[in-house]
Amino acid sequence: MRRTRLAAVAAAALAVSVVLSGCGRDSGGGQDEAQAVAEGKATGEITVWAMGTEGEKLGEFAKDFMAENPDAKVNVTPVPWDAAHQKIASAIAAKQTPDVSMIGTTWQGEFAKTGALDATPPDLIKKDDFFPGAWDTTIVDGSSYGVPWYVETRGIFYRKDLAAAAGFPEGPKTWEDLTAMAKKMKANGVREGFHLQPGKTGSWQSVMPFAWSNGAEVATSDKLSFDTPEMTEALAYYQSFFKDGLSGTDLPEGALEPDFVSGKIGAFISGPWHIGLLQEKGGAGFEEKFAVAQMPMKKSATSFIGGSNLAVFKDAKNRDAGWKFVQWLSKPEVQVKWYQAVKDLPSVQSAWDDSTLSGDPYLAVFGKQLEDAKAPPAIPTWEQIAASFDLEVEKLCKSSTDPAATAKAIQDKASAIGTGS
Repeated sequence: MRRTRLAAVAAAALAVSVVLSGCGRDSGGGQDEAQAVAEGKATGEITVWAMGTEGEKLGEFAKDFMAENPDAKVNVTPVPWDAAHQKIASAIAAKQTPDVSMIGTTWQGEFAKTGALDATPPDLIKKDDFFPGAWDTTIVDGSSYGVPWYVETRGIFYRKDLAAAAGFPEGPKTWEDLTAMAKKMKANGVREGFHLQPGKTGSWQSVMPFAWSNGAEVATSDKLSFDTPEMTEALAYYQSFFKDGLSGTDLPEGALEPDFVSGKIGAFISGPWHIGLLQEKGGAGFEEKFAVAQMPMKKSATSFIGGSNLAVFKDAKNRDAGWKFVQWLSKPEVQVKWYQAVKDLPSVQSAWDDSTLSGDPYLAVFGKQLEDAKAPPAIPTWEQIAASFDLEVEKLCKSSTDPAATAKAIQDKASAIGTGS
């Protein structure tokens, strides 16, 4: 999910994190056997819940599906992101779910564990069509309970002129490059060579790429492992940018883009939504002044993968038609059209062969990065763990907490929360 949604989504998730445990459903999310979908065109009414811009645009977009399936009618209900988690949880408890709903990737485990989500039918949906990191967000206890709809990942945005002056005209390739580039930019008069998020909501998404790239495996469905040498080293590396004055801790809200445009910030980590923001803020010609690099290499060059999935509910009134609509949205050509309409990046790998995406130098970098991107495990408690993670990151960046102590604090809090398995 885009960063602008994170605060509202996290707050909503935490506020109702205990609701689902009392939903009265059979325990689910464990090796469910997927049922086949009947052949033929979709028929009947298909109710769909979708959030944000997707909720606003999907109803009109679905007219093409209805043209191909004239006996089917798609009814889309737009749902605000800050109300979505509660609305889905309440619908599950009351067994009054829609046929299909968007599910935030970090919610997948929580809702699958209630037993409310239908297992993904492999006869209709092919795992290998999707980016592996995206598909993994649908897996709970070995079974898939949805389909990746759109994705996003993170890369390094950098000013080409400032990077070239620092000796890195193609951007940083390794951890050592990133540090050296930021230090040289600082020496050349740039206020922040590499701006990083100093804690607060969603900062775990900036830290975890460094942890994964260093070989850290922090969580599985039944084990939490934050207190490791790999995580400690990644935390120390992240902290070094603040200790060395290469990243600030008090950037005002809304200052990132104008400070990057003016050259006060030389580089930062973010997702594809920042392409348009920078082009708009920088004005004519500024797109020639910045570029995007993949995450820098340590043991790997892994980034975070996010986005949103589509799930069909076991209580769906029109289950087969719901899956057929999801399958239609997963067609490569439809994914490209959806990108053109909404700018959501395709989760289907072959959609990136289209020149609309492969021909864009910024998007091509993100497309390549998606081949090496991970998400946290789909466990019911991840939102709670992430919130405590964010608090410890803020102490790390702003109070110079020892990285080993930070790793232990994250581990202790995560262990107290548990995996929900």
